[in-house]
Amino acid sequence: MNNFKNLGVDNNLINSISELGFKTPTPIQEKAIPLVLSSKSDLIALAQTGTGKTAAFALPVLQIMAREKIQGRRNIRTLVLTPTRELAAQINERFAAYSGNLSIYHQVIFGGVSQKPQVKS
Repeated sequence: MNNFKNLGVDNNLINSISELGFKTPTPIQEKAIPLVLSSKSDLIALAQTGTGKTAAFALPVLQIMAREKIQGRRNIRTLVLTPTRELAAQINERFAAYSGNLSIYHQVIFGGVSQKPQVKS
C-alpha cells in the first residue's frame, strides 16, 4: 500500500492532510504527485469529481513553493486558472487547508470584477 511519504510529500503537508482525514493517496495522486515534484515535465490529468485531483497538483506545488525561501518583495509564484468562480473558490479553500502548516500566502481573484477590493481582503 502506498502512502504520501512514499510519494515524496514532506511532513508538514502530511500533517496537514492527516488532520483532514487523508490516509492514503488516490490513484490520480499516486501518478501525479511524484511527476509534479520531479518538475521534469508538464502534466495533464483527467479524473472524475471527488477523486482528489486538487490535492494531486496542490500538494506538490505547495511543497515546491515551501522549499523556496522568499527574500524581499513577494511575487506571484503560482497561478491556477479555472473556468468558474465556484471552482476557483473551492481550490482556494483546499490550498488553505493543505497549507495550514506552511508559511505560504494565497489569494483567489475572480475575473469580471474589480481586482482592488479582492486583493485587500
